[in-house]
Amino acid sequence: MSPQNDILAVILGGGKGSRLSPLTERRSKPYIPIAGKYRLIDIPISNCVNSSIYRIAVLTQYNSVSLHHHISRTYQPALFQLNSGWVQIWAADQTRENSDWYLGNADAVRKQLLEIRETHAKNVLILAGDQLYRMDFSQIAKFHQETKADVTVAVHSVAVEDASRFGILKARVDHRIQKFAEKPSDAAMLADLISRDDPARPFLGSMGTYLFRTEVLFDLLEDKNSKDFGEHVIPKAIEGCSVYGFGFDGYWEDIGTIRSFYEANLALTCPNPPFNFYEAEHPIYHDMTYLPGSTLENCLMENVMLSEGCLVKDARIRHSIVGERSQIRQGVEISDSILMGADYYDDSSDLADHDKVPLGIGRNSKISGAIIDRNARVGENVVILPFPRGVDLNQDGWVVRDGIVIIPKDTIIQSGNYIGSENGFVLAEKRYSYIN
Repeated sequence: MSPQNDILAVILGGGKGSRLSPLTERRSKPYIPIAGKYRLIDIPISNCVNSSIYRIAVLTQYNSVSLHHHISRTYQPALFQLNSGWVQIWAADQTRENSDWYLGNADAVRKQLLEIRETHAKNVLILAGDQLYRMDFSQIAKFHQETKADVTVAVHSVAVEDASRFGILKARVDHRIQKFAEKPSDAAMLADLISRDDPARPFLGSMGTYLFRTEVLFDLLEDKNSKDFGEHVIPKAIEGCSVYGFGFDGYWEDIGTIRSFYEANLALTCPNPPFNFYEAEHPIYHDMTYLPGSTLENCLMENVMLSEGCLVKDARIRHSIVGERSQIRQGVEISDSILMGADYYDDSSDLADHDKVPLGIGRNSKISGAIIDRNARVGENVVILPFPRGVDLNQDGWVVRDGIVIIPKDTIIQSGNYIGSENGFVLAEKRYSYIN
């Protein structure tokens, strides 16, 4: 099988992304920054290119303009010129036949069946746009061909305590799928879904990666009540088609919540991170910004992922991501945090328009357990501390999700503000009336 000729990759742009709010208030889920300078959409597209799959469609709907710009800038025709490939945007569209927007991931694919048929692809690879992993899709294609499968589902081992978060599949010894349950929690049902001899990780969870024979996909999507692959399409396929599970044992993280996003990013700062962006033979592509190298003056850094174009002066940073164009000033202390950086540098008019609070982090501020989104302005002597896990708050200019403080995109936090909790009480007040 030649993946270049036989497979069309369809990447799902995701829904509203409410569990990742406020990061998705002004951008689509696949456009969320990760690791300082990448976007989530770069992961599946790069996996496709590195697997010699050169025809890629991205299905978009919510807050998609910035995602469209990123794809058009990053994935230029030159990347595919030797392979007659492309990356196309297939946006939700109202027609005479379809007057509704996408009503689920399977419905999104159904509404693009005409476009899929015109590619003449023999197989369609369905991918999520919000996961962190590196997979050689030529291996799943080879497995799909050798088993003569109608549908192949990529599966990952799942621990007992995590089973209720995933679609769980029961597989035979020959890898053919017998049963499927979406996020099961009943003990008896779980006992009947065990596929592995490992007591710690006895289940097989769907990764949301599906390889369909194109005609089988068309048949399965004829039922317009089938709106979701996990909940509707895959169970229906198991009943009447040959469905096989392709085992993947590498690192894989579903970026579906603020907590998972936060922890997946910070894991990248460890000396031996579970995911490595620096594999020369399988690179993760991104938008080339042509920024200068970062400048560090008298700084102490420990387990920090530092991006290009930053200026960091007399600061102490530990276990954190520092995004491109970040400006961090004297006396700042940052730990266990994600700074997404900025899209531009300040000039005099920018300062006048933003109450004279510069982009980045002001002098003598202390930040821990936080996500500072793009273009945020944090003044001087600001303190931001995490809340207990499980705490969710919506405040003016900041929010808390599962204890993590988030400063949304383009927000200004005035100098002297304190955000945190003490003795179980929420504190958000201005403690300094002057600038040191």
